[in-house]
Amino acid sequence: MRGASEHRWPSHEWVCLRLSDTMQALALVFLCLCLAGSSWAQKPRPCASPPLQVGSFSSMDGKGNLATYGKYRYDALGQKVRFSQMRTYENRTTTVDLLVLFNERVLYQIDWLRFSCKKKALSSEFQPMEVPRDATLMGQVVVGTASAFGQGLLVNTWVGHDAEKNGTYMAVFTGIGCLPVSAMYHKEETGWTMLSFFNILLGIDDPQVFFPPAFCKYAPLEGTTNVFDAILDKDLMQE
Repeated sequence: MRGASEHRWPSHEWVCLRLSDTMQALALVFLCLCLAGSSWAQKPRPCASPPLQVGSFSSMDGKGNLATYGKYRYDALGQKVRFSQMRTYENRTTTVDLLVLFNERVLYQIDWLRFSCKKKALSSEFQPMEVPRDATLMGQVVVGTASAFGQGLLVNTWVGHDAEKNGTYMAVFTGIGCLPVSAMYHKEETGWTMLSFFNILLGIDDPQVFFPPAFCKYAPLEGTTNVFDAILDKDLMQE
């Protein structure tokens, strides 16, 4: 049995080697932080939102007459969108359920009270939830405060012109994740339309929402519409 005096302490070379490994690890971490910081400091670029998401939204037309509030489900991979919303127009409130299938070029207006369905041909192309490549960055700001952790949201504001629809837009997306926050769209005939997005979850909670109910199976085509007009269609309030 060895005595206490025979205990061997780590050699000088072993200690230096361990210190060298630690310093290399710290240097690697520091380099990664520097690279991350430089990437965060880069000028924001147009981006695309996650392809599968569920969230809530609200909107108001240019004259403040039509207000909507509801839930949306967005599938960019299958080019499908579902809007379930409540609308208030001229002190009257009703519910509207829209299923938009861009891959089939149809839009379903679903009435769960009457178990009826209207089917319309879709004139608009699928528009991904994204910042267009030709959009101009107005600026990057923090909504809330950056002075305390978790109390601020970094967002980018973009503006541009939609030549196809002859409209002007201003869109706000998160600086990290490219999630929609708000949007304003202007057309001469409708004025400014405002939209806000919140409570967004990534993924689809129920894929069945992208299938029309059974009572829509034999619904005939009744005219043509586009998504923008369908969401803000005041005539739905009068049915």
